[in-house]
Amino acid sequence: MRSVPSILHLDMDAFFAAVEQAAKPSLRGKPVIVGGLGVRGVVSTASYEARKFGVHSAMPMAQARRLCPNAAFLSGRYDAYRQVSEVVMGLLRELSPLVEPLSVDEAFVDLEAGPYGPALAAVDPEAGAEMAVAIATDLRADIEERTGLTGSVGVAGSKLMAKIASEQAKPDGLVLIGVGHERAVLSTMSARALPGIGPATEQVLRRAGLTTVADLAEAGEGELVQLLGRAHGAGVHQMALGLDERPVVPDRDAKSVSVEDTFEVDVADRGRVLREIDELAARCVRRLHAAGRSGRTVVLKVRRFDFSTITRSETLRSPTDDPVVIAETARRLAQQVDVTGGVRLLGVGVAQLADFTQEDLFAQAEREERAAEAAGAAEEDVPEAVVAAAAVVRQWRPGQDVTHAQLGPGWVQGSGVGRVTVRFETPQGEVGRVRTFAVDDPELEPSGPLPLRPGMVRPAAEEGEQEERERAEGEEDDRRRPGEWGRE
Repeated sequence: MRSVPSILHLDMDAFFAAVEQAAKPSLRGKPVIVGGLGVRGVVSTASYEARKFGVHSAMPMAQARRLCPNAAFLSGRYDAYRQVSEVVMGLLRELSPLVEPLSVDEAFVDLEAGPYGPALAAVDPEAGAEMAVAIATDLRADIEERTGLTGSVGVAGSKLMAKIASEQAKPDGLVLIGVGHERAVLSTMSARALPGIGPATEQVLRRAGLTTVADLAEAGEGELVQLLGRAHGAGVHQMALGLDERPVVPDRDAKSVSVEDTFEVDVADRGRVLREIDELAARCVRRLHAAGRSGRTVVLKVRRFDFSTITRSETLRSPTDDPVVIAETARRLAQQVDVTGGVRLLGVGVAQLADFTQEDLFAQAEREERAAEAAGAAEEDVPEAVVAAAAVVRQWRPGQDVTHAQLGPGWVQGSGVGRVTVRFETPQGEVGRVRTFAVDDPELEPSGPLPLRPGMVRPAAEEGEQEERERAEGEEDDRRRPGEWGRE
């Protein structure tokens, strides 16, 4: 354990909703709920104004609408969140090369590995704690200056305690847990506060009369091993004592790449299921390509109408990133699953990842050439009038960024019956006016997010680094169904 509280944990406050409020002056101070807007949509983030009505993340969107009917319900804008996240993560990397992102809005930082490390090591624990708090205070001020958003920060001697400290700091606060005070802080907390204790483990512990972290510490390692198994029981006991030596790991190598869709209406038709699998396989391959990886094991995930989840996998002779091979393998796996009652969710993934190995370029080029020829022939066979009549009507999502040829940038408030309502305002401007257009108005176009602050625009020199990180992380597919947002 460290003698100085040099692990920092940052958790941005209601991040997705806060970004939306910062980008849209008309929503500031009002309840905002971001997530899937379909029948089976799930809340991803609720602003603190919405949380007063009982809305929280992972809640069904239908329930959120009942609790807070006057909130602004928006679909997500990943480009905007990523834009802000890059600024925040950049500020963290100025403190240390050891930054471990847990998501776009949350990360651990090891201050000992950064420019402040020697100074922290040279002073006594009390002075080191004061220095760590000063660093965290400056960080929070820099984040607010650069983005207009707030974050909560915890500082402690371990990842466990830094995470707990940031939870106590919410919203918009800073909490220090000094080295040596871990057990005093943990003693009154529920057992669920410890990582790795979910609902099932909690029930096992509760039946044994262990409900608080203090109970776990007093129970001893032997009893916890007997209840939870050797590895889990020993780990829980160590954390109950406030002991956590996990390092801050900046690069986590992905073990698998996967995509999934939750359907608004259960799908019982096997032909439709197979078509959906083809689409999922294509999206999964795009993520593989973006990460420069291939994989040996194809995994199919099926959640049925009764919420039972079935997983099937097949390991190939060698790694592949071929969309045909992955789709055909997933289709074979689907034949093993009974979909008679209907399928609620489908997922396709690839595991046992390997570095990308270039396939036969001539064969790949031949496949692409055949596909292009087939597409061209299909277009020639269809009369222009039929093509025009079958054109897909634009779909406008609440919260989506748009621009109008005459009125400039704005965002979609809602759409329906052939009309779309747009509020024209910018992050640095005043509350904007509202106009309604036909959904196919040629002067209205989708657009990218505007920066929340002028200083958020990345310097040109950083673009290459960002592109490299995005390739490593994989692409975010923007063909999400409404119900896909949020956690199941």
